[in-house]
Amino acid sequence: MVGAYMAPLGFSRLNYGLTRFRFENSIGDPEDALYLSTQSTEYMTEFFTKGHFARTPVFRWVMTHTGTCNWRWIEEARAAGTLSPAELEALEVNDRLGVKAGIAISFPETSNRIKGAIGMIADKGLGHDDVDAIWADQGDAISAVAHMMHLKIASLPMRSPKRALTNRQREALEWVADGKTMQDTAILMGVSAAMVEKHLRLAREALDVETTTQAVAKATLLNVIFTRGGLD
Repeated sequence: MVGAYMAPLGFSRLNYGLTRFRFENSIGDPEDALYLSTQSTEYMTEFFTKGHFARTPVFRWVMTHTGTCNWRWIEEARAAGTLSPAELEALEVNDRLGVKAGIAISFPETSNRIKGAIGMIADKGLGHDDVDAIWADQGDAISAVAHMMHLKIASLPMRSPKRALTNRQREALEWVADGKTMQDTAILMGVSAAMVEKHLRLAREALDVETTTQAVAKATLLNVIFTRGGLD
């Protein structure tokens, strides 16, 4: 829906990212982050799977700023020789994939662990001046749509095949979060204490944490417990 809105305006290529585990200028474990894109499979492989996004000047900007910026500054920094070798290498990948001009929006967050951003790549043939003109005419509307999209996505459970929990694993974590003992949880779930521990152990493994307390905290950040109707 957002892609269909942006495409006629000159931004048919969109990259969106969200993490709830930001630490300084890191997004945390990439497996815990959400990536969405309207790009080709080739671009997705280069940009996300190979970690290309984390080496771009735009990534550095969104991790340290809130607001909107035209990518013109990247070209100027490149010409001035102020980009790092890794950033220059990332720009070479962008050049090969036809990424030249665009706009980045770094969304404001209520927690210093959360960071969401969207990169809107200008269609081929459009330059920085064209992006400025589009933004001057449609910037307020584009920004409003992007922010609404981000707020909606951020409110949803962050589902990942590598972080998937069963309903019983979620239920066990929810009872622990409510302060129930192992025996209480076993009675409430109608299973043995050993079975409760099994569910909790598998939940810890799925969430890649060491303790049940960490599992509860991580599941809460991912919005995968106390969800209406479950996730299956």
